[in-house]
This record gives sequence, structure tokens and C-alpha cells, in this order.
Amino acid sequence: MTRRRNFNPDSYYHVIMRGNNRQSIFNTKEDMLELKRAFLHVHQHYPFTILAWCFMSNHYHILIKPEQDSLSKIMSLVNRRYSHSYSKRYGHLGRIYQKRYFAKEVASPYGLLVVSSYIHRNPIQTSTPMVKRLAHYPYSSFPYYWNEDRQAPPFLDRSILSTLMPEPFAQTNAAYCLYCLKYKQQVDEDKHVEELAPPEM
Repeated sequence: MTRRRNFNPDSYYHVIMRGNNRQSIFNTKEDMLELKRAFLHVHQHYPFTILAWCFMSNHYHILIKPEQDSLSKIMSLVNRRYSHSYSKRYGHLGRIYQKRYFAKEVASPYGLLVVSSYIHRNPIQTSTPMVKRLAHYPYSSFPYYWNEDRQAPPFLDRSILSTLMPEPFAQTNAAYCLYCLKYKQQVDEDKHVEELAPPEM
């Protein structure tokens, strides 16, 4: 019997989804585009807001708040769509994900800053950084904060995190980016360091 999760519709959630046995299932540009397409497709029918995301080669992180439907429904649709695409493209049989997604409610403004920064720092938190500059990692929402002229996906809201910045930081996305670059974050649910090969850029 599946245990029902408590869900607060007014909160953001830090969601982590991993490949089965932590295998890499997002290795190529096309894999990353397919995952992004899955979020775009589901968003058209079941709206949600994301403040931060980062797609890595064997897992992804998002900071998400559903607008109408449950988090469980949205994640099920996203993961099912990517799984079908992956199986079709690679002739894969069986599941590609490790159990069910992990989700933790982020209920405070400071928590949103810490978790979003942690998510954005993933490519440089590995034992061998995947990029020298976070703005150069293409599979994350960080470049959209770094360059506000970039057209963001419709599910990304860039107007919230900057308003949560503490003094002496300015309440701008530029200041938020500096915050991400300056402070190494820790979150309760992910204490290990990933040993990953970088995805195809």
C-alpha cells in the first residue's frame, strides 16, 4: 500500500529525482532537452511555478510549487513522459528511476534562498566541478538569473528570490547570483557528494 504524502498547496518543495541505482539517464543534450520538454508539456495542462532547477547526469533538482494540482500528479506526469521518451530512444526496458521522487517542503523565505542556491550550485559542488562558472552550465535555471535578457521558460518565476535577499545584499537577481556564488549551502536531504561525469554540453 502506498503511503499518502501530506501536501501543502501554499508551499514550495525541493524535489529530487534520481536514476535507478544512481545510473546516468540524462547524459546528452537531447536527454536534457527531453526532460525540459516534459516539464513544459505538463505545465501547459497542469500549471506550476519553479524557482530553481538543475539537471545533472543521474538526477535532477527542482524547487516547485503546483498552482492547482497535487505535486504527486505533476511529478508522475513529468517522470512518466521522460521515461517513455527515454525507453523509445534507447530501446530500454524496465524502470529508469530510483524509487519515487524525494520531496521536502520549504516553508520559510530563508529556506527558499538556501535550497535554491544549493540547487544552482550543484555543478560546482561535485568533487570535480563540471564548469568553471555557474553561468556556463546550460542545464540549470542559474543562467536565466545571471542574464535577465534570456527568455525564460513559462514555468520559471525570476521575481521572487531577489525579494528575499537579506542585507547588505540588494534585492536584485544580480545580487542573488552573487549570493549563490559566495555561500556553499548544505541541505538535510543530500549529504553525499556526487561522483559524476559531466553531461554532454
